[in-house]
Amino acid sequence: MSQSVVPAVEEKQPDTSPTLTFEEYRFYQSKDDVKYELYKGKLIPLATATVLHIKICEYLVYKLQRYLAEHNLDLVVKTGLGVRTEENSSRVPDVVVCTQSLLEQAAARPGGGILDLDEIALLVIEVVSQDRRADYITKRGEYQLANVPEYVIVDPTENRQRVRVMAFLEGDDIYTEVNYLPGEEMESVVFPNLRLSVNEILDPPLVEGLIKAEQAQLQKAERLAARLRELGVDPDAV
Repeated sequence: MSQSVVPAVEEKQPDTSPTLTFEEYRFYQSKDDVKYELYKGKLIPLATATVLHIKICEYLVYKLQRYLAEHNLDLVVKTGLGVRTEENSSRVPDVVVCTQSLLEQAAARPGGGILDLDEIALLVIEVVSQDRRADYITKRGEYQLANVPEYVIVDPTENRQRVRVMAFLEGDDIYTEVNYLPGEEMESVVFPNLRLSVNEILDPPLVEGLIKAEQAQLQKAERLAARLRELGVDPDAV
């Protein structure tokens, strides 16, 4: 009886997907509700986020927003904001920190909200999902060439948990990286007073709970201030 023989090396199928310019991508409308990045003219679909992925992003946005407010910095923290990295490549980091003026410039243009090559974000964060190589190698090279001052990878993968901080040190044009492991605190280079627990980043509390705790503290402080005024004491002078 004859048997079919499977070739040792399968013939690679040609890539027939469309090639887009950056301008075409900026106005691209998906028919399948999938978000896409652009890499060298090719559309790259983004995986649907897990609940943990969503919680990590929300926690980082929450912490960064409070840090910026405490230090009175005219910066914004956004999710879903694109970052153009090459002539025909554009990424959608999980979290982006940029100036308010750059966000306004992007908002004034028609099409997708994307920072252009001369509109450099201060910090981008990627939470590792399915394509580890893209986050650790490909995007690292793109953000470095695009002169993004700091790139942070959050990796919640079991047995590989870490937060990797990559940044330009003074006088360098390539990233220096530091890995922070569970039990440690990560430190930002761009924001030197920003320190976050790696354990909390990898397994964050719900932001809704953190906001409730904030409100409880505010209400407690207001009650104390009211009581001091009743006693004839100026709470602002205490």
